[in-house]
Amino acid sequence: MKSKKKIARFYRSFLKVAIHRFLLVKTIILSILCFLLIYDVHATNVNKRTLPNGFVVLHSETHNLPIIMVTLLIKVSPLNEPLEKAGLANLTAELLTEGTKNRTSGAISEELEFIGASLDVTVFSDYTAISLSVLKKDVHKGFELFSDILLNSVFPKDEIERKKELIKGILKHREEDPAFLAERAFKKEIFGDHPYGRPIEGSIDTLGSIKRDDLIKFYSSYFLPNNSILSIAGDLTEEELNSLIERYLKNWEKVDLPPFNINRVGNDNKIRKTMQIDKELTQANIILGHLGVSRDNPDYYAISVMNYILGGGGLSSRLMKKIRDEEGLTYDVSSTFISNKEKGFFQVEVQTKNETANSVISEILNQINNIRQNLVSEEELSEAKSYLTGSFIRRLDTNREIADFFAFVEFHNLGLDYVDKYLTYINSVTREDILRVAQKYLDPENYILVVVADKKKASIKY
Repeated sequence: MKSKKKIARFYRSFLKVAIHRFLLVKTIILSILCFLLIYDVHATNVNKRTLPNGFVVLHSETHNLPIIMVTLLIKVSPLNEPLEKAGLANLTAELLTEGTKNRTSGAISEELEFIGASLDVTVFSDYTAISLSVLKKDVHKGFELFSDILLNSVFPKDEIERKKELIKGILKHREEDPAFLAERAFKKEIFGDHPYGRPIEGSIDTLGSIKRDDLIKFYSSYFLPNNSILSIAGDLTEEELNSLIERYLKNWEKVDLPPFNINRVGNDNKIRKTMQIDKELTQANIILGHLGVSRDNPDYYAISVMNYILGGGGLSSRLMKKIRDEEGLTYDVSSTFISNKEKGFFQVEVQTKNETANSVISEILNQINNIRQNLVSEEELSEAKSYLTGSFIRRLDTNREIADFFAFVEFHNLGLDYVDKYLTYINSVTREDILRVAQKYLDPENYILVVVADKKKASIKY
């Protein structure tokens, strides 16, 4: 009996050692892989060419995995839709995969599922992105489906009505979300009737005004090669890519684009306004902010470092340390500069008890004032730079991220050497730069304040 116990103890001990060694080896291997991935980002070669039809093609060839990631960025968004038909860009995008000249919605889904591929269409404030993920062995079928929805969408009437009802249901559901109500009210006050100031999905009323002819016209006017950027990363040679484009996209013809007559974001008048939305809540949802900067602003990088220190740096930010750690008034608080193709915005978001809303707002303004009046510490500056440069590289460790990244870089004319330039830009920011941009782009006197809360309990004094 004692002998059996000894044997059992021996095997348990052996297994513990074996498992420990396995985990140690696994950790070492993962660390090496992470290093190689980061190294590969710097070593990545991206080729760019523009085809005769105006189609910009970016190609990053990597053979570490038999997977191909495709991002097609089309320069069409709510910026191109009329106010009375808000949601047109999003509805057009949603319907691309819901039926073509060659396939029904169900057939598209079944063929994608059969090869384990994904094909998604997403609308952003400035552009629309079509993303394809496919295995190398199925790349022809993937491109066949990709080109079919891009070139041959027909917008079936029954699918239009079904999609409209689905979006309306989502919009109705959001009316119960205090965070959504705060964000919608804030953007509306910041941007007014500009497309940046409304939900990408539009509204229940404007969706009702969109007809099939509107969708077809919008699709025909903007989904064009001379309005698009194709970015591909993965296990694909240049010759193979050329063959795919020739076979599946050769009939995509250049067409003159409609004139772009949108009013610029330019309401720089100094305003201060508080909006209160009364809801029976225990937590107040607060947004405080104002107009910001466009993505091409030369101060973008100094602003990024400054904002990290103020409220973008998670647990290490000043807002988090003061309002959460020292005062215990919230679980999370953050500040953000959203930079669009046109002017963006700055905002601080936080949730706190109704009764402590005024204290939190007061401290947000105190921290904004402080970073505008005094130089940040060398330690804060060093930590911000280390995080921003390190996390930037880590955001490019997959082919999907690489494809998306270079499409974005091309859209904003940042240059294909942007990886190295970004690191230089961030590392060159000084304490004096941070003080200068804080004084220029933060305004503790003129701002929009939105509070969704129990109005009586919160008793906002601002």
